[in-house]
Amino acid sequence: MKLNKFLLTLMAIGCLNGLIAQKLNIIPEPYSATKGIGNFQLSKSIAIDAPSTANAVADLIAQQLRLTTGKTVYFSKNNVSIKLEIVKDEVLGDEGYTLNVNEKGIDIKANTNAGLFYGWQTVQQLMPATIYAKSLQNNTIWQLPYVSIIDKPRFGWRGMMLDVSRHFFTKAEVKTFIDDMVRYKYNRFHFHLTDDQGWRIEIKALPKLTELGAWRAERKGKWMNITTPSLEEPKTYGGFYTQEDIKDIVAYAKARYVEVIPEIDVPGHSMAINTAYPELSTTPNYKYQVNAGDEFMDWEGLNGHVTARIDNSLDPSNEKVYTYLDKIFSEVSTLFPFEYIHMGGDENAKNNWEKSDNVKALMKKEGLKNQNEVQSYFVRRVQKIINSKGKKMMGWNEILQGGLSGDAAVMSWQGVKGGIEAAKQGHKVVMSPNDYNYIDYYQGEVTAEGKVYRGLRMKTTYGFDPIPEGVDPNLILGNQANQWTEQLQTLRNVQYMTWPRGLAVAETSWSPKEKKDWNNFSNKVEGQFEKLDAANVKFAKSIYDAMVTTQLNTKGELIVNLEGEVGNLQFYYTIDDQMPDNYSDQYTKPFVIPEDVTLLRIQGYRDGKPIGKLLNIPIESLKKRAVKIL
Repeated sequence: MKLNKFLLTLMAIGCLNGLIAQKLNIIPEPYSATKGIGNFQLSKSIAIDAPSTANAVADLIAQQLRLTTGKTVYFSKNNVSIKLEIVKDEVLGDEGYTLNVNEKGIDIKANTNAGLFYGWQTVQQLMPATIYAKSLQNNTIWQLPYVSIIDKPRFGWRGMMLDVSRHFFTKAEVKTFIDDMVRYKYNRFHFHLTDDQGWRIEIKALPKLTELGAWRAERKGKWMNITTPSLEEPKTYGGFYTQEDIKDIVAYAKARYVEVIPEIDVPGHSMAINTAYPELSTTPNYKYQVNAGDEFMDWEGLNGHVTARIDNSLDPSNEKVYTYLDKIFSEVSTLFPFEYIHMGGDENAKNNWEKSDNVKALMKKEGLKNQNEVQSYFVRRVQKIINSKGKKMMGWNEILQGGLSGDAAVMSWQGVKGGIEAAKQGHKVVMSPNDYNYIDYYQGEVTAEGKVYRGLRMKTTYGFDPIPEGVDPNLILGNQANQWTEQLQTLRNVQYMTWPRGLAVAETSWSPKEKKDWNNFSNKVEGQFEKLDAANVKFAKSIYDAMVTTQLNTKGELIVNLEGEVGNLQFYYTIDDQMPDNYSDQYTKPFVIPEDVTLLRIQGYRDGKPIGKLLNIPIESLKKRAVKIL
């Protein structure tokens, strides 16, 4: 009997520890974490003990604590509150850390400063949300729970891309974007600097790139649904980064253990280049202007043959193109110390190449059988230029067209197929598939958020595994979220589309696969909302909105299905133009929409209180998305 009581006690303690561990609101989920009983509270004076080699990390910690807590923060080996230690631990690797919080204080150990930095990001998540504020918070009790954590990343590449071509973002805004990334242990900032809508980096050898290529006519409203500017209309919208700006951004990122990978997108997406130097295109006599968002591409053949109504490609047969690219990559390579330069290579419309006599002559001279081989010829020439600068080349998965050589790496965006193919050829791969990681896609009910190209729920994003079955995992560098900005004209809108889906990509990129659990993660996401608010980050709450799908039965009746993305939600709806509340019809099973109804309204509730957006969905929208039941 005594033994049984002892076992029951152990089981109870084990269950309690399991429940306690689940309450640790840390994203991404650590490799191993145990929560103790008790809390450590910061004293009025905070002593930080750090080796001289970790002064940079210690300074960042001190700056944050002084700003937010108002406490005296100093460096000492006596009465230490926060201790940073550089150790030699093979288990932790280059970016891992251990964190112990107990009655003695906060102790972070790592092999590198990067590991110490990531340990501090975890500490901040354990503290009150106000630690992320940008001003003094007088009414906060500065404490955090006792924990013991061993943590390290699954992937070395944990990336996020920002498109600054479609809309220009200031240097300060780019730094804010980086700040938002590093809270969740991202370490690669993909800087999409050039496209049809603007050239954003100063190239001193080619000044017209920014004099002409960085500016366009200003337009408001829906992308690809605006009027085409006249050539005479003033070109006042845009901007670019000077080389000093770039150096500042790179240094800022480096201080936060983020590498910056620049992208110069060629041969397609080159309208801005062609505006500055039209002789580099296959239609040099055309009167170019930087695209203002009006549609000039036919996308019906997106996965095959796209066509450009206006030539936005560089001429692969023109030696001057390669001379100019050599000048561009010479300057880019000196500004960005990271080992890779991204050359784009995506969505290149080849219809103007097909009509060019010069391209036909190139094909005959080089024995190129088709336009994919012409693209491969161009890619190889660019790779040779980039390699000559001491860098490795990376590109979107279309650079595989016609063959790829050497140490080129592939970023797989059209699903995972390109990444699988590249890996089978021995190339390194970054996974950034649009069906999981394109965080510019609308994230909730389309009629409430505005249609972009397609939708992507956070639950789907979270379900991605970057290592496909049968692929050598050593060739998968990591995982990346891409934020394209066609529809995003302000940083606040960028943040809204990035968060909280960026949390899903962060956990997929860092945490062990076996540690991922949607229910646990979604609970943690809700716990992060207060922290994002404190950091003044705009974010979406679309996870509270019903996932609405429809079917047409054999009678032609429209059947509506509602599903919650997260737990403990109830949905109430009306079909009579009344505003729903928790006395309206509650959704319990799929229901038929009567013939004369024109609008479905849905409101989510939790614990008797409304949560999420009020959805007003036209029946026509429901009919368009309906799947026929056979």
